[in-house]
Amino acid sequence: MLVSAKEMLEKAHAGQYGVAQFNINNLEWIKAILKACEEAKSPVILGVSEGAAKYMCGFKNVVDMVRNVHDQLKITVPVAIHLDHGSFEGAKACIEAGFTSVMFDGSHFSIEENIAKSKEIIEFAHSRGISVECEVGGIGGEEDGVTSLGEVANPDECKQIADLGVDFLAAGIGNIHGKYPENWAGLNFDVLAEIQRKVGNKPLVLHGGSGIPKEQVLKAISLGVSKINVNTELQLVFQDATRQYILADKDITGKGYDPRKLLAAGTDAITKKCIEMVKDFGSYGKAE
Repeated sequence: MLVSAKEMLEKAHAGQYGVAQFNINNLEWIKAILKACEEAKSPVILGVSEGAAKYMCGFKNVVDMVRNVHDQLKITVPVAIHLDHGSFEGAKACIEAGFTSVMFDGSHFSIEENIAKSKEIIEFAHSRGISVECEVGGIGGEEDGVTSLGEVANPDECKQIADLGVDFLAAGIGNIHGKYPENWAGLNFDVLAEIQRKVGNKPLVLHGGSGIPKEQVLKAISLGVSKINVNTELQLVFQDATRQYILADKDITGKGYDPRKLLAAGTDAITKKCIEMVKDFGSYGKAE
């Protein structure tokens, strides 16, 4: 079922488990993730950055690919197609293209401009039954060329955005996109707890979910995080499995060069990793 992310995250928040947002990059990613979550009977959010959408030939093509794969595989679990770190214009374009959920990332604006733009996107999306995520406080690392040092969000500013009626809220708490450095200080749980207290019964989002120790993810979930974003971790298992395939000379044996065979090991590795992660996050079996 292609749905907005609102209901699945409200259920996760009430049940104190996390729903994964697995970012997609091509057809193999879509197939692997949907197969995994159907097997695991877990709701899932398919995240799409504007850069990935451009690579996949536009927002409309992404929606068509997801819908067609979803129907072909006879997927029964709730699935949301969600814009990740969207610009103001990108969020509107995704809504028009058929996305079921969008993120508007105004964290690089002043809080006043972030509020104004978030309010407009929320009204535009909600009038069409589409869920909205907004962000306060940048996330560390790099996302589509935008670099942030990962400042910790101001809980009062989080409340201002939450009060606009946003469905779920991303807030910087020391998390980072990409690989975590060895000297990473960890998540700031004191700030996370204060943000949840300020925003009330609102699901929170943990960006940069790849590489955060499991015990920290579980503690974040217990403090109100209901959505965990994962991208790098799937890319790394895909890369490793594909590398092993080639190092074993399987690509030069028989018709091992056929892209359907060349990409199969990496695709299977994504499916396996997704199942493992939804078990860790607690959403395994929640769509039954």
